[in-house]
Amino acid sequence: MGIKATPEIKYALIHEAMHQASSQLNVRELCQIAGVSRSGYYAWIKAAPLRVEREEADKRDFALISHAYHDRGYPKGGRQIYMWFLHQNPPIIMNLKKIYRLMKKFNLSCPVRRENPYRRMAKTMKTSHVAPNVVSRNFSGYQPRQVVLTDITYLFYKESVCYLSTIIDVCTHEVLAYRLSRNLKVDFVIDTVDELIRKHGVVIDDSLIVHSDQGCHYTSNAFIAKLRDENFVQSMSRKGNCWDNAPQESFFGHMKDEISSFVVEQTSYEEVKAIVADWIDYYNNDRYQWDLRKLSPAEFYQYLMSGIYPLQERARYSNGYIDSMEDGPMES
Repeated sequence: MGIKATPEIKYALIHEAMHQASSQLNVRELCQIAGVSRSGYYAWIKAAPLRVEREEADKRDFALISHAYHDRGYPKGGRQIYMWFLHQNPPIIMNLKKIYRLMKKFNLSCPVRRENPYRRMAKTMKTSHVAPNVVSRNFSGYQPRQVVLTDITYLFYKESVCYLSTIIDVCTHEVLAYRLSRNLKVDFVIDTVDELIRKHGVVIDDSLIVHSDQGCHYTSNAFIAKLRDENFVQSMSRKGNCWDNAPQESFFGHMKDEISSFVVEQTSYEEVKAIVADWIDYYNNDRYQWDLRKLSPAEFYQYLMSGIYPLQERARYSNGYIDSMEDGPMES
């Protein structure tokens, strides 16, 4: 009966046994015990230099993967690393299968999305106002600055907590405005709208749709009045249905996966504020997204406005490989 192991492991055991001084068995007998052929063993011996070469190549390629993984201090999954490679000049060509294989081989783990078990908001300031669900889970087909999503999340740090309000473009996924606050007063969500207008007012659609959940901040009289004064259209998810604001929920999930371990160690609000500012800058400008044609949100916006695909020139280095993984032929 043969040994239960892969042929490669069996060949290695045979090779080790042959070089032991106490061994009294020859190759034929060892192969018979292991359940492999002598020709297979000798082919394995002959291929030893090639295996060494492949191992060295794996180490070199993994060094590139590790560098991408740790760039700007935020861990990345296989797709993020693949897109980071494409943005180098010249681009680094390495397929996803190889990236995943080497990450597994060298024990480099991807960030894993964790379910958020906490969705508790203050019950004060709530009104009976509920706006219609204008977006109705249709998160595609819009132009930039036509529909935005907004929500609030919490960030725990040493012995305290703060709250983050964001406004995200549903088309480009950009964080257009955000505010961090030590408390849940309604003012900071209104300040987030003010920041949106201050930064992007010139290019905002005349009838901008602002979509949120039915949290107390978004049903408050102050927030409703603010949107009305700006001629914005208010849209709301159905009660208790997170899928109606899925891209916003996904954004917060990715953000917490990548910064929570840093935030929880901070002792001051200002330190947390600096981490959030750095990550949002990273997200908008350097965190590439597969469904944004492998561009960052800011790059995708510029691409839509100019019609110039920033990776087009680099595709020459990769013989069109940039879009070959899943997206089909590259558009001009």
